[in-house]
Amino acid sequence: MKRTAILMGAAAAMLIPLAATAQEGAERGSSGHLNIIYWQAPSTLNPYLSGGTKEVESASLVLESMARFDDTGTMVPWLAESIPTVENGGVAEDLTSITWTISEGITWSDGTPLTAADFVFTWEYCTHPEGGCAQASYFAGVDSVEAVDDSTVRVNFAEATPFPYTAFVGSESPVIQAAQFADCLGARAPECTEANFGPIGTGPFVVTDFRPNDVIEFVANENFRFPDRPYFASVTFKGGGDATAAARSVLETGEFDYAWNLQIDPTILSEMEAQGNGTVVTAFGTSVERLHMNQFNPDPALGDVRSTAEAGPHPFLTNPVIGQAMSMAIDRGLLVEIGYGAGGQPTCNVLPAPEAYASTANDGCLVQDIDGANALLDEAGIVDTDGDGIREYEGTPLRVLYQTSTNAVRQDTQALVKQWWAEIGIDAELRNIDASVFFGGDPASPDTFQKFYADVEMYTNNFAGVDPQAYMANWACDEIPGPDTQWQGSNIQRFCSEEYDALIAEMAMTADLAERGRIAMAQNDMLVQSYSIIPLIHRGGVSAHANTLDGIRMSDWDSELWNIMDWYRTEE
Repeated sequence: MKRTAILMGAAAAMLIPLAATAQEGAERGSSGHLNIIYWQAPSTLNPYLSGGTKEVESASLVLESMARFDDTGTMVPWLAESIPTVENGGVAEDLTSITWTISEGITWSDGTPLTAADFVFTWEYCTHPEGGCAQASYFAGVDSVEAVDDSTVRVNFAEATPFPYTAFVGSESPVIQAAQFADCLGARAPECTEANFGPIGTGPFVVTDFRPNDVIEFVANENFRFPDRPYFASVTFKGGGDATAAARSVLETGEFDYAWNLQIDPTILSEMEAQGNGTVVTAFGTSVERLHMNQFNPDPALGDVRSTAEAGPHPFLTNPVIGQAMSMAIDRGLLVEIGYGAGGQPTCNVLPAPEAYASTANDGCLVQDIDGANALLDEAGIVDTDGDGIREYEGTPLRVLYQTSTNAVRQDTQALVKQWWAEIGIDAELRNIDASVFFGGDPASPDTFQKFYADVEMYTNNFAGVDPQAYMANWACDEIPGPDTQWQGSNIQRFCSEEYDALIAEMAMTADLAERGRIAMAQNDMLVQSYSIIPLIHRGGVSAHANTLDGIRMSDWDSELWNIMDWYRTEE
């Protein structure tokens, strides 16, 4: 059948065996201690309770998946013996199931065996109707997960699923231990502090101490399946501070070995690197710095219902003409020049890669057009009627609260965007929130990006792997965060369209790669042209490591730390 042949070809192009990257002659723990700094501090080590990159990546030292994506975006088997395909019988001919075989002899760090029952439990945990799972989109379309036997897991789909590599693939969909989390289902999930802060895993490291929004201590997993790895005996994973201080701690002072997400002035970063203590590394994947335009009313006067459907639509940001003008006013090239350097490219798409999925329909945003933005608003009758320099829409002044995380580059971006919006009669109040709070998963906090108690907010997001189906499903109507989901959900701007949801369903039933590309581009264009989201920068991940650190294969398709078991210390 045609779609089967296409699936076989697509999968074959992505599959390579997990390379033997062992350092010759080295032993587990022989490289001593490793210091990592993520200036956004993790608030939990359970990636199912927070979609924040800092939580996902720190947890990836402990929790693992059936398959991962390497630094080239290639899928590699991890906990699984091999990648299932139609050709090898692992994917059903009718595309309604995928069967994984767990590699022999894998145990949890407590010495108990990893079994298929753990994968069944993980699915039940994330899809529990009384819980809020930050990674629910990875299980979209999954009808059931069954343990065929102790080492065999079958994922059954409600309909033919041409790209079945979502559940249990990548760092955002790992397996958790059923025995540890048995009493943590549904609404009880956030209450299981011991499990959430110290999950038992199959990965190279074990948590010994977790201090939320501060520091995590790890030691090598003595039950890890590779007897010579990890090469580091222990890891300190420090959080907090800012990107500049993190860069300095590796490139200047040598206090840390690895620093993540160095979103700082590229000139300053180059000057630091020139001191010769460390190396700056960049990897491009799908990360996009974007503006989310709240489609619900965030007025504080509405109390607990603000930014929910009960609050009603936003007074003016649901009008795409206003969003279009706000987008036209932005000089994306200048934002790259002052804030990103080689680590950024202007983009008009929320889905900028892989190339097969990248639309060209929105490229007009690459050229700033203040005059055009003003003309667009004038033609729509959105004008300044009282002479205060601020336009009004149906009597409401175009004033927005524009928030993001505390970060020098983001604050520079905010200041420029505020200036450009002022030139088209839109006033912006700027607010920045500590990154550990902004990206935290605390359902009681009013300052998380999920709560979105503002009109506009800015951050970067991306997806693991190379297929965008699960990522584009983030904007389904039922992915809108709210009190009923403990504010979990990926549809941050509260966009909702039956037509868009229909495209999600169509993608889930389409195997032809060209058609999948067409649908993905249509989804991207619908989102972008709704102006509920305004893409700004296609960001490369920029990090730095000490010159004494080797084995790093930085990936922007999975956790940046995906191969940390292979990192080792060298002598300069």
